[in-house]
Amino acid sequence: MNYISRALENRLRRYEKTYKAVLVTGARQVGKSTLLKKLFPDRAYVSLDDPFMEQQAKENGDMFLTLNPPPVTIDEVQRAKELFRYIKIKCDESEEKGLFFLSGSQPFHLMQNVSESLSGRIGIIELSGLSMRECMNDAFNRHFLPTLEYAAERKKTLQKPKNIWKIIHTGGYPELQEKEKEWNAFYADYVRTYIERDVRELAAVQELNVFRQFMIAAAARTGEILNYSSIASEIGKDVGTVKNWISILESSGIIYLLEPYTSSILKRAIKSPKLYFRDTGLVSYLTRWLTPETLAYGAMSGPIFETFVVSEILKSFSNEGLDYRHFVSYYRGRDKKKIKENGEIQELEKEIDLIIEENGTLYPVEIKKNTQAKAIMTSTFDILDQIPGKKRGMGTVVCNCPDAGILRENILQIPVWYI
Repeated sequence: MNYISRALENRLRRYEKTYKAVLVTGARQVGKSTLLKKLFPDRAYVSLDDPFMEQQAKENGDMFLTLNPPPVTIDEVQRAKELFRYIKIKCDESEEKGLFFLSGSQPFHLMQNVSESLSGRIGIIELSGLSMRECMNDAFNRHFLPTLEYAAERKKTLQKPKNIWKIIHTGGYPELQEKEKEWNAFYADYVRTYIERDVRELAAVQELNVFRQFMIAAAARTGEILNYSSIASEIGKDVGTVKNWISILESSGIIYLLEPYTSSILKRAIKSPKLYFRDTGLVSYLTRWLTPETLAYGAMSGPIFETFVVSEILKSFSNEGLDYRHFVSYYRGRDKKKIKENGEIQELEKEIDLIIEENGTLYPVEIKKNTQAKAIMTSTFDILDQIPGKKRGMGTVVCNCPDAGILRENILQIPVWYI
């Protein structure tokens, strides 16, 4: 398989010279092991996927590190949380940097162990699936912001994809970038492995067939406000179980919960998070859109397009070394707005798909799969003017329009491939 350069490579090299240990975390199959092997081929490598290695690391961590001394890369390190105390001891015994590279696919549990054992000694990097920029070998590595300055800088290296729906449908797992890899078989194996290994490890779930139904029900709601009761009713489980299972998907990097913008002035704002899958190929597989063409014209094309845009924006932050959780939110209010569409007046809840906050400025983003953007799509943006101490910045409609442009004062249209 041909290696695809990752945006995080330079940061990883810097971390090797800065920290005694480095943790690369992310969902299963996003390319953590491949990245570490490619960048640091001379380091010893051991994987705790090997049952013998896992047992040795769990039962005798000191001996394990004696047999596998630093500098060493330890893959799937979450399988032996007992090892962290011995890694801490080795770090404290030496002033050298880059002693340990660790990787694992269960971020929540990994972070727990790291915070308890290696605080101050470790640099943490989150690796997502391939971004559209990485797939097109575009080295641009600035986080998305809907401004004229961003659009002008982005255009310098911009490459327009031949078929955006093929990129959305394929998803961001590196293995699927090989033409000979069969899409349906990959995701079937991925879901089976994820459920049978990660889910069992995280929560000892016994009803694996029901959990599979739950994943399908969750995928059908990507881009929607999370409603635990609706999912519980569909799969025949109680709300408590669904909440637990949602936390499993989130902690293992399958979904992201986008929190609402919080301000006391927005009293009628909905407080529940929105659910987004992190990979649109996985969503397409679970909801049975088996080709890019059927997806593009299907009933879920809008939510999956929105999921893709949100996921790419999150990647643009994390690939630059920024924690996107501090920058993004959404807004939906219970107040209705009236719009005229196809000659009919409709009442809709006021909504802003995404709000990016930076340096006290709020940048509202509307996401549409349309090839033409209209200023009316941004009619809710002025709700942000009510928030004291914040400034409303340039807003945008991200869509499939042919090029970037100005819809009206302080509103841009930006093609999806500008992200």
